[in-house]
Amino acid sequence: MAKPTKSIVEYRQYHLPIHFPVLLLHGDRWRISDIKSGRLHFHNCLEIGICHSESGVMEFEGVPVSFKAGDISCIPKNLPHTTYSHKGEQSLWSYIFVDPVELFRDFFHNSMHGIEIEIKSNHSLPYFMNKEDYPKIHYLVTSIIDELEQQKTNYQTSVKGLLLSLYIEFIRIQNADELNTSIDSSSDNALVITPALDFINTNYMQQFTIDHLANLCHLSVTHFRRVFHSIMGVSPLEFIMNTRIARACVLLRSTEDSILSISEQVGFHSISSFNRCFLKTMEVTPRVWRNQTIQSEAKPGKQSILEFRGWV
Repeated sequence: MAKPTKSIVEYRQYHLPIHFPVLLLHGDRWRISDIKSGRLHFHNCLEIGICHSESGVMEFEGVPVSFKAGDISCIPKNLPHTTYSHKGEQSLWSYIFVDPVELFRDFFHNSMHGIEIEIKSNHSLPYFMNKEDYPKIHYLVTSIIDELEQQKTNYQTSVKGLLLSLYIEFIRIQNADELNTSIDSSSDNALVITPALDFINTNYMQQFTIDHLANLCHLSVTHFRRVFHSIMGVSPLEFIMNTRIARACVLLRSTEDSILSISEQVGFHSISSFNRCFLKTMEVTPRVWRNQTIQSEAKPGKQSILEFRGWV
């Protein structure tokens, strides 16, 4: 008997601007086909979308969720999913990608007190919010897109304020629904490894064991490794390494720190190990990547806003 075809999970690393970590993708290019993709994908930042027309389905590890025109989506980072339109339709979308921690840092004087809770990959926040039930969220998202499109005077300050209001609304929904929602941690879906993903993203620079990650998810180490790999397409160790490399990319772009210092800041014990992992993931050395990025950002017309890196 032939083995079942394993779905491919693709990591998408969005390079958001350092001082204004917000990216708008919109226009006719972002029409979603009615052909179901054979691969799930997840990304390194929060995705907020609005469906302008038609309808379709978004799948989260095999669980389909329908959407229609006017719906707002909120997809946390590290949540595998795929989107396709209903047969004969091509839904039109606009997407906002944002790093809330970096964007709101100035509001809270380098701390996140007051909005400490991250938007999690769990059932407590509905992934789709319709205009009728969530008019405030719909208004905020459309206002943000309008500001980003027109780029009037002080638009970045306006966008920051609107996104903060939107983010707080998401957190309120999450907190309210958590009171009535429980998660079955024994199920083999993307939700069961959320505690591990959250811990890695917060503590990537520290040294910790796979046993600790498994305990966070209330799974045996063997079962945790199997479930993690089936969902993310890589082992827990590979995911940790790629998370460190992603953070290193931010530091290489935004600071003048030495490559040795950056390797230590993101959790590598030796510069040789860092260089080896960076080359494997990014296909160039850290020094070459930094130089190429500086040159690219100096020429906006040639800048890549999206890179597909890491693993499949």
